[in-house]
Amino acid sequence: MSNRIAIVFSIEYNGTQYSGWQKQQNGKSIQGIIEEALCSITSLPLSIIGSGRTDAGVHAKSQIAHTKLDPSDISIPIDKLQKALNSKLPKDIRINGLCTTTSDFHCTKHAMYREYSYTISTKESVFDKDFTTYIKYPFDEDKLLDIGRIFLGTHDFTSFSKNNPSTSSYVCDVSVCEWKQLKHMNYYRLHIGANRFVYAMVRSLTGTMIDYARGIITKEDILYRLENPSRNPSIKRSAIAPASGLVLEKIIYPELFGIHF
Repeated sequence: MSNRIAIVFSIEYNGTQYSGWQKQQNGKSIQGIIEEALCSITSLPLSIIGSGRTDAGVHAKSQIAHTKLDPSDISIPIDKLQKALNSKLPKDIRINGLCTTTSDFHCTKHAMYREYSYTISTKESVFDKDFTTYIKYPFDEDKLLDIGRIFLGTHDFTSFSKNNPSTSSYVCDVSVCEWKQLKHMNYYRLHIGANRFVYAMVRSLTGTMIDYARGIITKEDILYRLENPSRNPSIKRSAIAPASGLVLEKIIYPELFGIHF
C-alpha cells in the first residue's frame, strides 16, 4: 500500500540572476536549484513541479510547487524539511511555507486563481532596478489608472501574448486588473488576477496600458486587438514590458486540498 503524499512549497525568489523558473540545460533556474537542494537532503532523485513558468528576471512572493513521496523513504521529518532546504538555498530563493496534502494534488492543474503585480516608477533609482521598471517618458496618470478595466472578463488574449506551441487556448477570465498609485508618489502598481495566464500576457498587457497612457495608442486600438485576436504582423503591437517589474503574488486552490501556509 502506498503512503505517498504531496509536499507543497510556497517559494519566494528574486529572479534577476536566473533564467526563469523552469529547469533547462544552459541556464541557472529556480526549479533546478531547489531540486538540487531537495535531492541532497533526501538522497532521492526527486523533481518538483511549479504552478507555472516565470520568465528570466521575473520574481515571486509565492510560487507554488510540489513533489510527491512516501515520508518513510526519507530520514528527515517533514516538519524539518523547510528549514533544511533554506539552509542549502542561495539567499535570493526562500521556502516561505510548506504543507502536505493528498497525492492526487497537482499545483498546475488545480490552481483556481493566479495574481501578479507589476510596478513602475517615474523616478530612476539604483535601489529599484530589480523590482521596478523605470518609465522615462511622460504619461497621463488618469488614463493609466482607468484603462485596466477594459481587460476584465473572459477574452482571447492571443493579441496580448507570445506564441507557445504547447498552449491550445489563449482564453483567460480576468477578474482583477487595476493600477494604483502608491504612497510614494513616483510609483504605480498593477494588480492583475485571472483563472490562468498565457505566455508573456501580463508583460504584454502592461506595455499596452503604458502606451495608452502615453498617447501612443487609443482605447479603440486596444478594443480592436481584444475583439480580433491575432498575431498579424501588419497590426502594430505594443512592446512587452521588461521582466524586472513583474512579481507572481499568489495562487489559490480549492479548499478541499487544504493548501495553507
